[in-house]
Formats: sequence, structure tokens, C-alpha cells
Amino acid sequence: MDAGPGSVPGRLQRSEDPMPLFMDIHHVEGGVTAADVAGAHEKDLATQGEFGVNYLKYWVDEDAGKIFCLVDAPDAEAATAVHAKAHGLVADEIYPISAEG
Repeated sequence: MDAGPGSVPGRLQRSEDPMPLFMDIHHVEGGVTAADVAGAHEKDLATQGEFGVNYLKYWVDEDAGKIFCLVDAPDAEAATAVHAKAHGLVADEIYPISAEG
């Protein structure tokens, strides 16, 4: 897995009343490159404010054709809406997760 391009320096900072965290997973048939994902992520960052969403970090498994995105969002629908508007590559799965642990 390549964690480089999507890395955010330092620890994830959460407010006292944080939005829910979600992990979304994309399955890309035919493979995916870290460079392509970096471009899509930039589009997410440019769009996320419209939906009250904050894409925090992503990971790419080029060999498996999988992308994992960590996102602060009011709900799963808002997280999905950012991807849909930014580049159309919506996640195949999305899960609420806890930052505890």
C-alpha cells in the first residue's frame, strides 16, 4: 500500500464535538495509480466545503485496485455527494468508524 500522497502531517485533530468519521472503499477494476487518486483527491478537497465534509487522508493499493478514504462528514450521503460532484468516482462501500483506540 502507498500511504505517501494522501498523508496528512501530524495527528488527526478532532474538535470536542466532532462529526462522524467514515471510511469509504473504492474497488477499481483494471487497477488504479497513486497519481490518478491524487488528482481525484484534489478535486474532493475543492468540492468538500459545499457539503460540510472534510476528506482527511487516503490510501491506495495499486495492485488490488483499491482506494480507502478517511472522511469527516455529517453523514455517509454527504461524503458520497462530494465524490459524485468532484469526479464521479463514488465509493463501493462506506463505513462509520471510531477514532478511539
